[in-house]
Parts: sequence; structure tokens; C-alpha cells
Amino acid sequence: MLNSQAALATALNHRSIRKFSEEPISAEMFDAIIQAGQMASTSSFLQSVSVIRVTDREKRKQIREVAAGGVPKGHHYVENCAEFLVFCIDAHRHHHFAPHAQTDWIEVLMVGAVDVGLFAQNVLLTAESLGLGGVYIGGVRNDIQRVSDILNIPEHVIPLVGMCLGHPAHEPDQRPRLPVQAVLSENEYRAADAETLQSYNQTVGEYYQNLRGLDLDWNKQINDTFKGEIRPDMLAYLNKQGFAKR
Repeated sequence: MLNSQAALATALNHRSIRKFSEEPISAEMFDAIIQAGQMASTSSFLQSVSVIRVTDREKRKQIREVAAGGVPKGHHYVENCAEFLVFCIDAHRHHHFAPHAQTDWIEVLMVGAVDVGLFAQNVLLTAESLGLGGVYIGGVRNDIQRVSDILNIPEHVIPLVGMCLGHPAHEPDQRPRLPVQAVLSENEYRAADAETLQSYNQTVGEYYQNLRGLDLDWNKQINDTFKGEIRPDMLAYLNKQGFAKR
């Protein structure tokens, strides 16, 4: 029987791990992690998720190149982690039973994205409870068509996010999250006040300066993220895969 930490302690201790030892994940542990993912809640019992376990080193190398976005040695952990998983929105199985299923509505895409998020977070939380570490790889969407070609993705399937898993080889500090009062409202939406946001922005700036020597804060991260086009080919790709047409 596998030994695991309590859920609360595991969740509160979360941090992204990007350096891994060479120790493999045991078959027993890996099976338990995937089964935990399958037990996540799923909208209308549609189970709109598939997971691709990428063990082929050449495929990992190609996906790393996509995720790194042109940085030559970026995202090395995609290649050297014990397990690399790609979580997919999957309506392909639904068309087996209902060939004329109307899965091209935006709501179906949203349902699939929520299902993937729940499944993947169950996987990561369970892995962390067993002493493993991991990090999400949203960069698989930098060139989602190329990743689809690498993984032979059919119509009605979308590779939404990757995940590296393995035994941690470092223990990074946690990045500070927004204060609870900035994210929790009661009965109706309440916007975070300017003073709270500015105080948090200063906390993030101090974190980056003290730990990494970076001139960076949350303000700059937001502005850098949203300053231009963001994966502008995504809608055409989604339409090609049979999603988000109406």
C-alpha cells in the first residue's frame, strides 16, 4: 500500500518542480496517480479526457522545442523528467456512440477544458502526496498543430496541457499567491481594491528580487502576457478539430 500525505498538507505545500532526479516512478505509483485522475468530477459523466504518456525520447525532444518557444535549452525538464503526460480534451469517443453529436458548440469545449483541469489537478495533487513533484506545460499550445502531428491527434481531440512528473531534485520557494480577500467574494462579485493589489504587487516584486535578482513584479507579468497577440492560430485549429464553431 502506498503511503501518502494528507490532502490539505499536500495542497498547501505545492510548488512547481523543474529539476528531477533520474529515479523512475514505479508502476504501482504511476497507476495510482492515473486512477486518481480518473476519479475527478466530470460534467454529465462525459469523461471528456484522454492522457498521452510520452515515453519516446524523440517525441519528447520535439515537444520540448515547441514548449521552449525558440529558447535553445529551454524546458529541459520535458525531456529529462521521469514521466511526461499530455492531457487532451477528447470528444472522439463520443462520436463512436453518437456519430452526429453536436460537439462543435463552444460549451462543449468549455466542458472539456474543465474536465481536463480537474483530471490533471487530481494527478498532480496525488503525485505530490506521494513525494513526487511536477510542473504544468502550457507551452504545448505554442504550436498546437505541430504537437498534434507529433502525437497523431485525430479530429475531436485537443492536446490542452502537458505535465512533467518525477522525483524532485530541488526544493524551490513558493511564489506568493494573492491574498484571500482579493479572490473570495460573498453573495456577489467584489473587485479587489487597489491598495490590496498594490501591496501584493510589491510582495511579488520583493520575491523575485530577493530570490532571483529579477526586476519583475505581477504588474509587469500581466502586461507582458497581454501586450500582444496570444496564439492567434488557436481558433482556426479548434475549428479544424471540430470545436468552437458556434
